[in-house]
Formats: sequence, C-alpha cells, structure tokens
Amino acid sequence: MSEPDRYETPLATRYASPAMQRVWSEHHRSLTWRRLWVALAETQHALGLAIPDEALRQMRARVDHADPAEVRRHEARLRHDVMAHIHHFGDQAPAARPFLHLGATSAFVTDNADLILMREAIGLLLSRLIAVVRAQTEFATRHWATPTVAYTHFQPAQLTTVGKRATLWLQDFLFDAMTLQRLWQEMPFRGCKGTTGTQASYLELFNGDHAKVQELDRRVAAAFHFARTIPVSGQTYTRKIDSWVLDALGGIAQSSAKFSTDLRLLQHEGEILEPVERDQVGSSAMPYKRNPMRSERITSLARHILSQQASAHHTAATQWLERTLDDSAVRRLAIPESFLATDAILVLCSNVASGLEVIEPVVRRNVVRVMPFMATERWLMLGVAAGGDRQALHEVIRRHAWAVSDAVAQGAPNDLIDRLAKDPAFAAVDVAALRAELDPTRYIGRAAQQVTEFLDGPVSSSLEALRPFEATHEASVTV
Repeated sequence: MSEPDRYETPLATRYASPAMQRVWSEHHRSLTWRRLWVALAETQHALGLAIPDEALRQMRARVDHADPAEVRRHEARLRHDVMAHIHHFGDQAPAARPFLHLGATSAFVTDNADLILMREAIGLLLSRLIAVVRAQTEFATRHWATPTVAYTHFQPAQLTTVGKRATLWLQDFLFDAMTLQRLWQEMPFRGCKGTTGTQASYLELFNGDHAKVQELDRRVAAAFHFARTIPVSGQTYTRKIDSWVLDALGGIAQSSAKFSTDLRLLQHEGEILEPVERDQVGSSAMPYKRNPMRSERITSLARHILSQQASAHHTAATQWLERTLDDSAVRRLAIPESFLATDAILVLCSNVASGLEVIEPVVRRNVVRVMPFMATERWLMLGVAAGGDRQALHEVIRRHAWAVSDAVAQGAPNDLIDRLAKDPAFAAVDVAALRAELDPTRYIGRAAQQVTEFLDGPVSSSLEALRPFEATHEASVTV
C-alpha cells in the first residue's frame, strides 16, 4: 500500500510531540526488547550459566541495529512478532542464537518493555505538568488580587480574584503530578517470571537453585532502574497496573478539561482570552471570530483519554486465570494513544496558560454590574445600625433588587444604590456610606491571601519535589 493510501493516527500527525512519539515508536520498542534480551543473557552468564563471551559481545554490538524490514519478513513467515525479532537478532548475532530468550516467554519482553516505556512516558508527562504548573503559577501571581465575579451554577455569586480562580486549576494539576510521581516511583517490573509465573524454566536452568532465580529477577529489574519486581504474576503482570496508569492519565484529562472549559466560558464573557496567532483564522465564514480553538482541542482530546480509561478497566476485569490474549490488541491501542493524547493536551495547556490575556476593563465592568447586589447584605447592616427594622429593610432591598434585575436584563444600568438612597426606609443612612460599600476589595474575603499562601506553600514545595523531572524537550511544539 502506498503511503498516501495508508491511515495515520491524528495523534501522531497533528497533536502529540515528537518526544512522546519516539517513546512509543516501534523502533524504540524493538530496541527495548533487545536490551532486555541482553540484560537477561548477561545476568544469566554472571550467575553461572555457560553463555559464551562471544555471544554476549555480538549481542551488545548489534543491540541498536534492528531492521524493521527484516523483522517484517520473519513475521510474515512465523506469524509471531516476538519470534520474528528473536530470529532477526539471531541472524545478526549468530553466536548468541542458542542463548537468546533462554528460559523466557514472550511476556518477558512485551510486558517488561511496556512497563519501561510507560515509566519513560510518565517521566515526560511529569515534565509537561511542571511546565503547566509554572505557567499557571505565573498567571496567578500576576492577578493574585484582581477582583472578579465568582459563579455558582454559572450565575453571579460573590467576588473572588482572577488569581484565586487560577489556583483552582493549579491545585488539580498538582494532584495529578503527585499521582504520576508516585506511579513513577512505585511501578514494579515484571521481571523473570516464566511461562505461567512460576519461574519453573529458570529454576531448571539453575539446577533448582532458588536463590539464583530470585537474584536473576532482582538484577534484571535493577538493570532498568526498577527498585522491585511484582511479587507474583501469571504469564503477564496484573493488568491492574495498566488500569492505575490510565486512571492517572484520566485524572490529567479531567483537570485539563476543567481548565479549558472554564476558559471557554470566560472567553464567552470576554474576560480572558486564550492566545492567538497573528494570521489565525477563527471561521471560514465569519472572519471576525476569535474562537477558543486550543481550549476546545484540549476538551476534545480529554474526552478521548477518558474513553480509553474504561478499556483498561474492562481488560483488568476480564483476564482469564494465568493469561488470555484478548488484552493484546486493545492494549496496543489504548496505552500508547492515551499517552500521546495526554502529552498533546499538556503541551496545549502549557501554551494556553503561558499566553492568557486578561481583559481587565471587561472584568471590572462585570464586577461593577453585580456590585450593588453583592453589597445588599452590608447595606442591610447599615440600615439596622441607623435604627431600622431588619426584616422591613430586607423586604425593601429585595423589592428594589428584583426590579433592578429586570431592568438590567433589558439593558438599563444598575441603579440599585440610587433607589435605596431615595427610599424612606434608608433615610437615616448616609449615601456616602452606601457608596463606600461598593469597593470590590471588601468582598474578596481572603482570596488574595489564599493565592500567596498557596503559591508560597504547596506549589513551591511540590515544584521542589518534582525538580528531578523538570527538563527541556523540543524547543518548539506546534499547537
């Protein structure tokens, strides 16, 4: 089939970064398999198996020289991907042919490689999360005390600050980073467990020496920087691990969708705009439009990740006894695609958070529009202090407030303060005192202080703990 006629996943062609694509490339996977075979043979040799030095030398010399075309040629004949790779490696390292894959089953390379690749991909995602956290931290710092309307049910409620709202996004991403960091640290290796997890083949190779079998398991894991192996397994590691991983990616999807959906609502209100390129087209039919395209893409990709999360749950729930192969095809799709999509949305989130534009005149106008309603409780207290009846004053305020709400809905200005000032029930209250209560900073509570406390405390300490994962990848990723 010619290349123009071949389907390619948009996750690779449009969305995911080159760095994440390299992790899940067939080439990288095949080289990981080879390194596993080399580590197995080297460790078996070190523990006393008669594997010649020349066999190890040839394996090391050819470990990075897999030829995809040769693998495909073998697989067309053998109808088995692992055996195709073994035959190709054996062709390149003939002295090692009798010792390749000794005592192992296919899951030795497939499952251990999946764990290696997932942990490598988790490390990349952690660096992406750090970038998002830093961008949102800078945004929250700039707008820590800027009053804005807070909403419940997307109806004006009280005031908060722009920075405080940003901390809500930031906290979710910090939780995700903590979850991924824990996964990276605690993920076990499958190790050398044999055909059904009993290690029978290795026990036979080492003439019944249980200690050497255990040491083989430990050393091969250590060669790939895993602190431990899974205590027990069938032929494969428990698919609960895949479920944990995709749950963590689903958590990032949730946080990203919350962030992007909020931005779409705020862009509709005209308060905050996502970044836009100079020549960006918003609509083929409506040239004036500036659509929140990146935020919409985040929401869309997050939906895909959440759908993949369910497949991991079903796979873990339907494993038969020591293994079944009905997990193979779905895992080939769900695991890489979930990582590619998560990578894509974190690149987008970092880009969007770094370029958010707060339209402060609009933010202030919306605050001014609702401030008279926010001040009603304080005005009630002023009326009582001037000798009024609390219940009677409440009814006066309620009646005027509802009338003003109807008028504002028709485009009239909010003149609630003028109406109250003219009402006999408030005759004893100084109008200047009523106007003083319209200062927005009186209504943000501890929002500004919460921002600085959060950024100086949990955010700062979390970034310090995550510092080992911070890295610079591609200089530029198209979003």
